[in-house]
Amino acid sequence: MAKVTGIGGIFFKSRNDSAALAGWYHKHLGMPLESWGGAVLRWPDDTAEDKGLTVWTVADKDSQWFSPSDSVLMINYRVDDLDALIEQLRTDGVQIVSGPESHENGKFAWIMDPEGNKVELWEPMARNEKNKGA
Repeated sequence: MAKVTGIGGIFFKSRNDSAALAGWYHKHLGMPLESWGGAVLRWPDDTAEDKGLTVWTVADKDSQWFSPSDSVLMINYRVDDLDALIEQLRTDGVQIVSGPESHENGKFAWIMDPEGNKVELWEPMARNEKNKGA
């Protein structure tokens, strides 16, 4: 059977000014915008030990996972230094919903973008003998 082999892109509609929202992601999360207004994130550029992976899941209709956003989706962005990024975001006045929190597969924090979308930030855990099977 033919099957999906990965995520080829994430596309979402701006509620207001798409260029301003893209600019916010560039300024606050370092999204490398191309001349056409979007970004290309290449897995070979990711320096984490897992060499990059994408998690996909469907939440229950009653899930509060994306709260306080009323959006039906949440994007998780891999980051290289969550603590430094959160400090930078706080300095810039970005709303931090919660975190950073440490979990078995890394550190997480959640923020809101200027259009009310909850964004998950993830710094993957460095693998060692203790957690290499996680």
